[in-house]
Amino acid sequence: MTEEQKKGSVLVVGGGISGLTASLEAAEVGYEVFLVEKNSYLGGRVAQLKYYFPKLCPPTCGLEINFRRIKDSPRISFYTLAEVQNVSGGPGNYDVTVKISPRYVNEKCTCCGDCEKVSTAKVPDEFNFGMNNTKGAYLPSEMAFPMRYVLAPEIIGTDDAKKCQEACKYDAIELDMQPQTVNLNVGAIIWATGWKPYDATKIDNLGFQYENVITNMMMERLAAPSGPTGGRVVRPSDNKDISRIAFVQCAGSRDENHLPYCSYICCMASLKQATYVREQYPDAAIYVFYIDIRAPGQRYEKFYGTIKDDENIFLIKGKVAEVQEDSNTKDITVVAENAVTGEKVQETVDMAVLATGMVPNTADTKLPGGVKCDPDGFVVSDLAQGGMFATGCAVKPLDVTSSNQHATGMALKAIQTLVSN
Repeated sequence: MTEEQKKGSVLVVGGGISGLTASLEAAEVGYEVFLVEKNSYLGGRVAQLKYYFPKLCPPTCGLEINFRRIKDSPRISFYTLAEVQNVSGGPGNYDVTVKISPRYVNEKCTCCGDCEKVSTAKVPDEFNFGMNNTKGAYLPSEMAFPMRYVLAPEIIGTDDAKKCQEACKYDAIELDMQPQTVNLNVGAIIWATGWKPYDATKIDNLGFQYENVITNMMMERLAAPSGPTGGRVVRPSDNKDISRIAFVQCAGSRDENHLPYCSYICCMASLKQATYVREQYPDAAIYVFYIDIRAPGQRYEKFYGTIKDDENIFLIKGKVAEVQEDSNTKDITVVAENAVTGEKVQETVDMAVLATGMVPNTADTKLPGGVKCDPDGFVVSDLAQGGMFATGCAVKPLDVTSSNQHATGMALKAIQTLVSN
């Protein structure tokens, strides 16, 4: 394309794996891209995983490359702690208002950690799903991008915040930092707003109120080297080693009372997490309670076959009816009916992992600009009109590979809008 043909810019909303891919694909063929992310870091859910398919790579494997490409690209401008407030106009000419919340740390930050050392405040660590606390001054994760500290809003106006400011040798902490508004004019918008785990507290019978019952995303953080236990999979109540563990599939999914749809990747995520347990505990008994095991594609089917060959992994076809706790030992008992034999099954384990489904972030947040969603909250793109498109798990539950492919396609759709307008 000539420079004349490359006029126009693209707004990408969401800095997870889909948003990163869409931004890079559009920028690297010559278009200006504005990337907006509501968290204080880019990387989305992938950054929270221990490993991801298809190669069971750690997040650093793919994200570091993308972060480097973004850093080196003169065509990508990104904003963190930012949310789109308003969208007006049409394909080829959108006016967008973006609100940026204060980080209280500016670009002078060198990540020396002096502010964190003097901070005594404790706030729940959202990156680790509240399984531990972090300081009032904190780095979101060890591979945070941008690599810059954040001050928790809860400590602003306290002596703790003043101590952090006084400890900084680089004048990087600005306690009077205020929200900002940025106005952008773009030709196309890609909504890559991602997903969140289904709220397990809504599933009354599966025991999430018990300390030794966690969700699948909590399990990822527990197993990750940067997680609350340094990667050690231990029982939350007492840090005990694991000898027996249960995975409960379709926790809230395929259920008209919760999520009516299948979240596509939960089965494979649990089988992957079974390998985390096996790596650390060669003799542990692993029980997987499932409705149907879904292994989409040859690569996943092969992985499933490997799991089935493990004589200490027991795949039990049956929907879990109840999860109980022994108040003395804190052991967990999973109760189900074996759909093959018709027998009632009860397995007592050290801990249980609930495979909660994917909920689009748009399920309870209305997007500006007249964006339409289906009854489950997934964004419906009007491909005929063009201009605004959705990608990744904003559209439907997807794995990382499929998210990348879909994001590449939506980047092309955005470029087609710019060319035709």
